[in-house]
Amino acid sequence: MKLTQILLATCLALFAVNASAKNVVIKLATVAPKDSTWHEFLLDLDDKWREASGETVRLKIFAGTLGDEDDIMRRIRIGQLDAATVTSAGLSTVHAAAKAFHIPLAFASYEELDYVQSRIAKTLEAVLKEKGIIVLSWGDAGWVHFFTKSPVRYPNDLRKQKLFVWAAGDATAVEELWKKMGFKPVPLSSVDMLPALQTGMITAYQAPPLAALANQWFAFTDSMTDLKWAPLTGATVISTRAWSRIPADLRPILLKLAQEAGVKLRNDVRELEQNAIAAMVKRGLQVVPVPPEALKEWEALTQSVYADIRGKIVPAEYFDEVLRLRDEFRASGSGSAKSSD
Repeated sequence: MKLTQILLATCLALFAVNASAKNVVIKLATVAPKDSTWHEFLLDLDDKWREASGETVRLKIFAGTLGDEDDIMRRIRIGQLDAATVTSAGLSTVHAAAKAFHIPLAFASYEELDYVQSRIAKTLEAVLKEKGIIVLSWGDAGWVHFFTKSPVRYPNDLRKQKLFVWAAGDATAVEELWKKMGFKPVPLSSVDMLPALQTGMITAYQAPPLAALANQWFAFTDSMTDLKWAPLTGATVISTRAWSRIPADLRPILLKLAQEAGVKLRNDVRELEQNAIAAMVKRGLQVVPVPPEALKEWEALTQSVYADIRGKIVPAEYFDEVLRLRDEFRASGSGSAKSSD
């Protein structure tokens, strides 16, 4: 009888171990709010992963509830979270190379961005993996524009505003760069943007239209400058520690599903970008055109500080490679460098 009890207890223990090994819950966070385009992307990815894994791998999603991207990436480092959908600001806390696509006025079209990103992605994935982060899919959130309380056409117009800048990663270097250009930067966490706009602590910020709409920031700024400052890129990532908990035979399948979902998200974001602008215009937002002479001023201003970005904010090798590939695309005549997409 005693032997039978021992065998039964052993079997139950082995069953419990196997069950826990087969069922993996990946805790994933994003600053994007609930019901946003990015939240819907994650819900869809969760469905796909559940189906492909026979309900043994699933996502537990935290949308807009766990602080800024710095907080989210710190939680991943200490093991409180497993994964995240973040922008280049969050990724740059892992490696500064992630900011390579955010060089001001470096890109004029999505065609240029896609050409460069497709050729440098593997290199970025390798440096992030060395830091314990695996890229499941790349994406972007659209073109960053200036949203302001009064119209901004020329750099001098923006110099009169109190401009939000991300208080994350290399915030000090970024703040000093804005000051060097003559602006009034106010470094804050993105979760503090709304109260800062409400109180007048800031009067301008940089954001893609979809983010401005989803977070309702646009309600406190009357104007959006029609200037593609930079694409806001990002990725859905998972720690190598969490990835190793998923059975090895499932990983290629789940990675492929994440990559496919990422492509769909990117296409959806780009398609919805103009819809977001139209929705905000309907609610009173003014889209401020930038005349050719103003664009020349913006281009001259940004190029004057490229030397401060190269090596200080974006590692020199990545800064150089992004611009080299961009120029390669333009020289090929594959697409218009002034595309209006």
